Amino acid sequence: MGTRLGVVCSVADQGVAALTNIVVLVVAARLSTAAGFSVFSLVYTVFTVLLGVSVSYIGQALVLERGPSAEVRAACRSAVAFTAGASTAVGLAMAAALAAVPGDTARGLAALGLVLPVVLTQDGMRYCFSTLHLPHYALAADLVRLAAAVPALAAQPQGAGPARLIAVWGVSAVPALLTGAALLFPRLRGLPADPRRFLRRGHLGQRFVVEFAVGNASSQLAIVGLGLFASQLAVGALRGVTTLFGPMNVLFNASTAFGPPLLNRYPSASRKVRATALLAAVLAAVAAAWAAVLIALPDRAGRELLGDTWAASSALLPATGSQYAAIAAGTCALLTLRVLRPRTTLPIQVVFSLLSVGFLLTGYALGGVLGAAWGLCAGSALKACAAWLRVTALRIAARRGTAAPTAADPVTAGRQGRRGTGADDAPP
Repeated sequence: MGTRLGVVCSVADQGVAALTNIVVLVVAARLSTAAGFSVFSLVYTVFTVLLGVSVSYIGQALVLERGPSAEVRAACRSAVAFTAGASTAVGLAMAAALAAVPGDTARGLAALGLVLPVVLTQDGMRYCFSTLHLPHYALAADLVRLAAAVPALAAQPQGAGPARLIAVWGVSAVPALLTGAALLFPRLRGLPADPRRFLRRGHLGQRFVVEFAVGNASSQLAIVGLGLFASQLAVGALRGVTTLFGPMNVLFNASTAFGPPLLNRYPSASRKVRATALLAAVLAAVAAAWAAVLIALPDRAGRELLGDTWAASSALLPATGSQYAAIAAGTCALLTLRVLRPRTTLPIQVVFSLLSVGFLLTGYALGGVLGAAWGLCAGSALKACAAWLRVTALRIAARRGTAAPTAADPVTAGRQGRRGTGADDAPP
């Protein structure tokens, strides 16, 4: 598939996946009470963390695979097998541990555990399609996901509990899972599956999941902490305003999930940097424009979207809009580093993600939910600045002839041909 068509299909696929998430949260908000949606948001945040771990450990390492076609396809088969097995083990353990615990939150988390293998395996197939340069197949499976999830949730009665909504949402992913399997496995037939490759020392996913843990997951877990120790309504407000920025998450996720295979088509590091710098400017402008649209939205329309949660979420729009503009710049800088030198992103994620959590909690202590939102904005801005400074340093070093081999080689000059970015395949 050509680069332009690949970009279109990749963005469209992320758009459909994000639209599904947006509709799920909107329908849940309209069906639930404010307290019920807070519990649903808490459970959905836990799922977001688990999904991020899966994507980081398996998906983001998989899309960097390079080498002979048969070995890349075998890596895809191994990724699906590992995702299915690991998610089943984690999900059943979660459901068993929480089955007898009282309360809506425990019941919602137990329901999540039961459907976890379905939703994580279906999502993991999208990264296989990206690696195989078949993003239109990922788009087809996600269209099935959207077509099944929306009617299933919309058919639930008003006031449905969060556990029921989580269960229905998870089961509705079965048709998409079957569609993805029907499209993927004819291309993987006869190839060996080695799930243990994802447990070997040096697998890049081990670094990527640490980055996620101190990056996205840290802020998500901080929000969960606000719900457990401060106010569940704070979780609903922050989750609600994030839902409104779903179109931006579409573009960010498309850049992260499908950007590396497309960027590697550029022959030089300079062209890669120019492409991502232009992308950062465009995404930041789009984020600012989208924030302006949401701020101008009438209250009646806002209540139609988020129900009772709109009143608290609308006050956070300026802060969250500014944060998403900063996220646009940071996402593109980290994408550049991920393609050029994958191991350089971990220190940035560790330092500045932990600072973001500190800003979030400090902001909440000083100014409530609005202060927490501005704290997240400050953390995202600092991370973006640090990442682009690192990109600039790499470009200067490359011009002086002192830079290490880039991922375009792909990761090390001596091991690029056979194993891509598998175990022990990145520079020390």
